[in-house]
Amino acid sequence: MKKFWEVKQSANKEEADIYIFGEIVSYKWDDTDTTAASFQKDLKELGELNQINLHINSPGGSVFEGIAIGNMLKQHKAHVTAHVDALAASIASVIVASCDKVVMPENSMLMIHNPWTFSMGNAKELRKQADDLDKIAESSVVTYLSKASDKLSEEKIKQIMDEETWLSAAEAYEYGLCDAVESANQMAASISTKLFESYQNVPSKLLKPIDQHEVTQEQRNEIKKRAMQNKALMGDILGGL
Repeated sequence: MKKFWEVKQSANKEEADIYIFGEIVSYKWDDTDTTAASFQKDLKELGELNQINLHINSPGGSVFEGIAIGNMLKQHKAHVTAHVDALAASIASVIVASCDKVVMPENSMLMIHNPWTFSMGNAKELRKQADDLDKIAESSVVTYLSKASDKLSEEKIKQIMDEETWLSAAEAYEYGLCDAVESANQMAASISTKLFESYQNVPSKLLKPIDQHEVTQEQRNEIKKRAMQNKALMGDILGGL
């Protein structure tokens, strides 16, 4: 499986760039390794760093994978600057909030909501599942509040999460979840629309491709086929968003 991140050493050996584009997943590479462990390995191999530039464009994914990556970056001795190239949604927004500095073009967005999962079982098991989701949500609350400092109350962030809120760069700055707003860039076309089906309030501009070239019927059929396959795959591998 292809990694959802890429790590690049800059010309300055004390600086590195990390790119997280697409879904944050938890595939296992072998019997003992996971993507969080692989991410940690890649990070460690960069050596001594003073600056990490994280570029992110992600609709979210695995909660625990994202929390692990966020904690790695938060605990790293280097100064970590997150650049939201287009969208940091769901657990991707938690990774961003774990960074020392967050920079957003004025047309980029954060999406914040409560975690969810696929579940089945009797009433007792489902109540426990709900309690577990509440506990998982608390870890995100702590991260957001730590980033926002006194600009955001616990009551307000919980409301934002309950309502699945899509924040513009200006709104994220107002809430203390962004440190600097830059001029607009060209919004990335469809990051990965298959996860957008799980969200309720997706802004229409995120669903519009920027490439207006004509798509053939054969290409449309292939896109549809891949979308159906990916939807089934996501249901099998993700424990929550």
